[in-house]
Amino acid sequence: MATKRLVLTFPEKIVTKPITYRLVKDFDIQFNILRAEITADIEGKILLELKGDKDKIEAGINYLLSEGITIQDASKDIIIDKEKCVNCGLCPSLCITKALIINRQSYELVFEKNKCILCGFCENCCPVNAIKLKI
Repeated sequence: MATKRLVLTFPEKIVTKPITYRLVKDFDIQFNILRAEITADIEGKILLELKGDKDKIEAGINYLLSEGITIQDASKDIIIDKEKCVNCGLCPSLCITKALIINRQSYELVFEKNKCILCGFCENCCPVNAIKLKI
Protein backbone atom coordinates (compact mmCIF):
# COMPACT_ATOMS: atom_id res chain seq x y z
CA MET A 1 0.00 0.00 0.00
CA ALA A 2 1.40 3.37 -1.05
CA THR A 3 1.02 6.61 0.91
CA LYS A 4 1.20 10.14 -0.46
CA ARG A 5 0.69 13.54 1.19
CA LEU A 6 -0.59 16.32 -1.00
CA VAL A 7 -1.77 19.90 -0.69
CA LEU A 8 -4.84 20.38 -2.88
CA THR A 9 -5.96 23.87 -3.89
CA PHE A 10 -9.56 24.00 -5.08
CA PRO A 11 -10.67 26.83 -7.37
CA GLU A 12 -13.87 28.72 -6.58
CA LYS A 13 -16.01 26.83 -9.11
CA ILE A 14 -15.53 23.40 -7.50
CA VAL A 15 -15.28 24.14 -3.76
CA THR A 16 -18.68 22.53 -3.19
CA LYS A 17 -18.04 19.37 -5.29
CA PRO A 18 -17.63 16.03 -3.43
CA ILE A 19 -14.06 15.50 -4.66
CA THR A 20 -12.78 13.35 -1.78
CA TYR A 21 -15.85 11.13 -2.02
CA ARG A 22 -14.94 10.38 -5.65
CA LEU A 23 -11.44 9.31 -4.56
CA VAL A 24 -12.97 6.64 -2.32
CA LYS A 25 -15.81 5.57 -4.59
CA ASP A 26 -14.08 5.58 -7.98
CA PHE A 27 -10.45 4.87 -7.09
CA ASP A 28 -10.64 2.88 -3.83
CA ILE A 29 -8.30 5.34 -2.12
CA GLN A 30 -8.33 5.87 1.63
CA PHE A 31 -7.76 9.45 2.69
CA ASN A 32 -7.16 11.41 5.84
CA ILE A 33 -7.68 15.17 5.92
CA LEU A 34 -4.81 16.49 8.03
CA ARG A 35 -5.61 20.18 7.61
CA ALA A 36 -8.20 22.18 5.72
CA GLU A 37 -8.75 25.85 4.92
CA ILE A 38 -11.98 26.19 2.98
CA THR A 39 -13.93 29.33 2.23
CA ALA A 40 -17.17 28.49 0.42
CA ASP A 41 -17.45 30.09 -3.01
CA ILE A 42 -13.87 31.40 -2.82
CA GLU A 43 -11.12 28.78 -2.53
CA GLY A 44 -10.15 25.71 -0.58
CA LYS A 45 -6.87 24.16 0.50
CA ILE A 46 -6.57 20.71 2.00
CA LEU A 47 -3.58 18.78 3.29
CA LEU A 48 -4.56 15.23 2.40
CA GLU A 49 -2.87 11.90 3.03
CA LEU A 50 -3.79 9.27 0.45
CA LYS A 51 -3.37 5.51 0.96
CA GLY A 52 -3.95 2.80 -1.58
CA ASP A 53 -2.57 1.02 -4.61
CA LYS A 54 0.11 3.16 -6.28
CA ASP A 55 -1.59 3.02 -9.69
CA LYS A 56 -4.96 3.95 -8.20
CA ILE A 57 -3.41 6.90 -6.36
CA GLU A 58 -1.89 8.11 -9.64
CA ALA A 59 -5.27 7.70 -11.37
CA GLY A 60 -6.91 9.63 -8.52
CA ILE A 61 -4.35 12.41 -8.87
CA ASN A 62 -5.05 12.59 -12.60
CA TYR A 63 -8.76 12.87 -11.80
CA LEU A 64 -8.07 15.75 -9.39
CA LEU A 65 -5.98 17.53 -12.02
CA SER A 66 -8.76 17.06 -14.59
CA GLU A 67 -11.15 18.79 -12.18
CA GLY A 68 -8.90 21.86 -12.10
CA ILE A 69 -7.35 21.20 -8.69
CA THR A 70 -3.76 22.34 -8.16
CA ILE A 71 -1.64 19.70 -6.45
CA GLN A 72 1.61 20.11 -4.53
CA ASP A 73 3.66 17.46 -2.77
CA ALA A 74 3.27 18.27 0.93
CA SER A 75 6.84 17.31 1.78
CA LYS A 76 8.02 20.38 -0.14
CA ASP A 77 5.85 22.81 1.79
CA ILE A 78 7.95 23.40 4.91
CA ILE A 79 11.47 24.73 4.75
CA ILE A 80 13.90 25.04 7.66
CA ASP A 81 16.88 27.32 7.06
CA LYS A 82 19.67 25.53 8.95
CA GLU A 83 21.87 28.64 8.65
CA LYS A 84 19.35 30.76 10.58
CA CYS A 85 18.15 28.09 13.03
CA VAL A 86 19.76 28.42 16.48
CA ASN A 87 18.21 25.17 17.80
CA CYS A 88 16.49 27.05 20.61
CA GLY A 89 13.84 24.36 21.11
CA LEU A 90 10.82 26.63 20.91
CA CYS A 91 9.28 25.02 17.82
CA PRO A 92 9.50 21.43 19.16
CA SER A 93 7.77 22.54 22.34
CA LEU A 94 4.77 23.73 20.28
CA CYS A 95 4.73 20.96 17.66
CA ILE A 96 1.57 18.97 18.42
CA THR A 97 2.54 16.03 16.19
CA LYS A 98 6.18 15.86 17.35
CA ALA A 99 7.39 16.38 13.77
CA LEU A 100 10.02 18.74 15.18
CA ILE A 101 12.30 17.43 17.91
CA ILE A 102 15.69 18.28 19.35
CA ASN A 103 18.24 15.47 19.00
CA ARG A 104 19.44 14.69 22.54
CA GLN A 105 23.00 13.90 21.40
CA SER A 106 23.67 16.77 18.99
CA TYR A 107 21.11 19.29 20.34
CA GLU A 108 20.12 20.04 16.75
CA LEU A 109 16.62 20.42 15.35
CA VAL A 110 15.32 17.33 13.56
CA PHE A 111 12.30 17.46 11.23
CA GLU A 112 10.26 14.32 10.52
CA LYS A 113 8.20 15.19 7.43
CA ASN A 114 5.90 12.20 7.71
CA LYS A 115 4.51 13.54 11.01
CA CYS A 116 3.99 17.15 9.91
CA ILE A 117 0.45 18.42 9.30
CA LEU A 118 1.57 21.92 8.23
CA CYS A 119 -0.26 23.62 11.11
CA GLY A 120 2.08 26.63 11.03
CA PHE A 121 2.83 26.86 14.76
CA CYS A 122 6.56 26.42 14.11
CA GLU A 123 6.67 29.23 11.56
CA ASN A 124 4.77 31.61 13.82
CA CYS A 125 6.90 30.95 16.89
CA CYS A 126 10.39 30.91 15.37
CA PRO A 127 12.29 33.88 16.84
CA VAL A 128 14.79 33.97 13.95
CA ASN A 129 12.33 33.24 11.11
CA ALA A 130 14.17 30.06 10.13
CA ILE A 131 10.98 28.16 9.26
CA LYS A 132 8.82 28.90 6.24
CA LEU A 133 5.51 27.19 5.56
CA LYS A 134 3.93 27.18 2.12
CA ILE A 135 0.35 25.94 1.85
